[in-house]
Amino acid sequence: MKSISFICIVLFTIIQISCTSQQSSNHDNKQKYLKVFLVRHAEKLNLGKDPELSVLGKNRALQLVNTLQNSNIEYIHSSDFTRTRETAAPFSKKMGLTTNIYNPRDLNKLALELKETGGTHLVVGHSNTTPTLVDILGGASGTKINEKEEFDRLYIVTIAGDGSVNTTLIRYGLPYIKNSPNEIIDITKDN
Repeated sequence: MKSISFICIVLFTIIQISCTSQQSSNHDNKQKYLKVFLVRHAEKLNLGKDPELSVLGKNRALQLVNTLQNSNIEYIHSSDFTRTRETAAPFSKKMGLTTNIYNPRDLNKLALELKETGGTHLVVGHSNTTPTLVDILGGASGTKINEKEEFDRLYIVTIAGDGSVNTTLIRYGLPYIKNSPNEIIDITKDN
């Protein structure tokens, strides 16, 4: 009778350890909920290697605040360039958040940090890094950004707990309207 009780205890212990290990493994594999708002920097002056924002760019940075002020963003990330930091600064100031600097040459590291942290983030990047980060996160970046003229894209990449990814692309501020390959329509003028 003692040996049957001992065998039952051993089997019960093995089953319990197996279930605990399975639950831990399932929990570890579950993606934290993540929502990332991604923008390229606003319009810049065409001066020097690390230009500041132009007046249009400073206005767009303020429009970003108005667009995202109710988005419950917990973290802000910017590459270490004047134009990206200046794009993030008004939002950072308004929300009382610190802007974390990331290396735009190591977007895989940033994507991993975002996924491990979870929550809601704003990432300010560049015309080439912003769509690339969308893709790395599993989203759909769409067409290439017009580097010289397109500053109004705002991607929202959401990764659910089951790992499914949803991408939304909206526009904010003064819109980019492309009429022909080399012509932009200025909607602020009467034509």
